[in-house]
Amino acid sequence: MSDVIIYSPYDHAMHEDPYPTYGLLREKAPVYCNDTLDFWALTRHADVYTAGRDYTTYSNSHGVSLELWSPDIAKRQSFIAMDPPNHTQFRALISRAFTPRRVAELEPRIREITRSYLHRVLDAGGDFDFIADLAQSIPADVISELVGVPAADRQQILRWSNESLLREEGSGAITASSADATLRLMGYYGQLIADRRAHPGDDMVSALIAAEIDGQRLSDQDIGAVLLLLGVAGNESTTKILGNAWYQAARHPGQRSIAFQPGRVGNWVEETLRYDSSGQMTVRRVTRDVEWHGTVVPAGSRLLLIFAAANHDPRVFPDPETFDLERDTSRTIAFGTGPHFCLGASLARLETRVVLEELVAAVHENYGVGMPVRVHHPNIHGLRSLPTTVKPR
Repeated sequence: MSDVIIYSPYDHAMHEDPYPTYGLLREKAPVYCNDTLDFWALTRHADVYTAGRDYTTYSNSHGVSLELWSPDIAKRQSFIAMDPPNHTQFRALISRAFTPRRVAELEPRIREITRSYLHRVLDAGGDFDFIADLAQSIPADVISELVGVPAADRQQILRWSNESLLREEGSGAITASSADATLRLMGYYGQLIADRRAHPGDDMVSALIAAEIDGQRLSDQDIGAVLLLLGVAGNESTTKILGNAWYQAARHPGQRSIAFQPGRVGNWVEETLRYDSSGQMTVRRVTRDVEWHGTVVPAGSRLLLIFAAANHDPRVFPDPETFDLERDTSRTIAFGTGPHFCLGASLARLETRVVLEELVAAVHENYGVGMPVRVHHPNIHGLRSLPTTVKPR
């Protein structure tokens, strides 16, 4: 029956509400094939979880996105487009900046940055764009400080990061403005690397320059790829989680009341990650013929692991289409699983919690939102704009 279901991650209508289609795929076509766009897809929780942990059969060697699929994509996507042992070595190196201790140490600074932006929008009257005026600037500042991007350059980096995500509807092709923005980011990071080679500092660029893997120093291209990945992913993931959390709580006022109770922001964050994941999927290259639900997926195939569909699987989450802050979210696959579990997950969770805690402390529960504007991207699910009206406490 899979031939009657049409699913394309490039369809703008899918971006508005993908979950009904995911439900059809889970029940009618748990291993789905789109011959036109040349991909397969898994949507059930058990299947996505299992495949996500088997890197020998489901390889990252061609990247994590359909539209950038290439055997050479590691030059742009760095270690997320590698398999162990190369992936393990790079990840160990980068993870030094994201240890639990170092992430926890960032909390006071994240809170300080949040308050500065929040005071700005509240002083202006309480009518603002939740994304453009608040949510996107906070993670951009945090990751920029980690990397070592000067404050004067951060808004330009943010604009280029946003533009780099633009895709053509239908084909998912990289737009001219996206390609240009990516080139500009790479050029900027190249200059930053050169500057830190001449003038080392206490930042990630300087640490990467000094680092070694098997006695070899990283090339400028290696370091640039890491910075490109962290710059875009570090900005986008938290921004979209924040926007989704704020929007879904507005749509579900009963749950918003729970979210605004003392100590419940953590539940708000986790149910948002399950109910409206900012990262919808990843893609793997199948290294051998495999069988799922009686269907053989041939070696060399492109296989989507749709995390967002898995997070709505009723086999794991009862009444999954309900936004429910009281539920058990411990089996949510929002940041992947296995060796490619998102390196920045703890930072994204921390940033989201801190921003929402500051909002709960600063404004009344009955805030209002206007018409949202979505980002159109095959993987990133979230908002580009969300008009908001709040009443300060």
